[in-house]
Amino acid sequence: QVQLVESGGGLVQPGESLKLSCAASGFAFNEFFMSWYRQAPGKERVVVASIDVSGGNTDYINSVKGRFTISRDNAKNTAYLQMSNLKFDDTAVYYCKAWSPTYGIDYWGQGTQVTVSS
Repeated sequence: QVQLVESGGGLVQPGESLKLSCAASGFAFNEFFMSWYRQAPGKERVVVASIDVSGGNTDYINSVKGRFTISRDNAKNTAYLQMSNLKFDDTAVYYCKAWSPTYGIDYWGQGTQVTVSS
């Protein structure tokens, strides 16, 4: 059974940090790209960061560059999103996605809420 389970969300103040985790099971994690998406209230779900299968290549949307870091540990079947200097606009539900251009498959987690509020 394929599962992606996000954790680490919460309520923080502007300028603080959070680290999200995405624990994967039921598929060959080290063969899938990983991405983090977010969906703010009333807005579309958008990709925030992506990482390739080895972890050697990453990509970010402009608004999080220099503040967020995506990483993965293939030995632990887990992807991470380290978020620093959080801003009000970072408030959203964050989802992880595992995807494979080779197999044409993608899997989604259930999401974790991140709220930035003073």
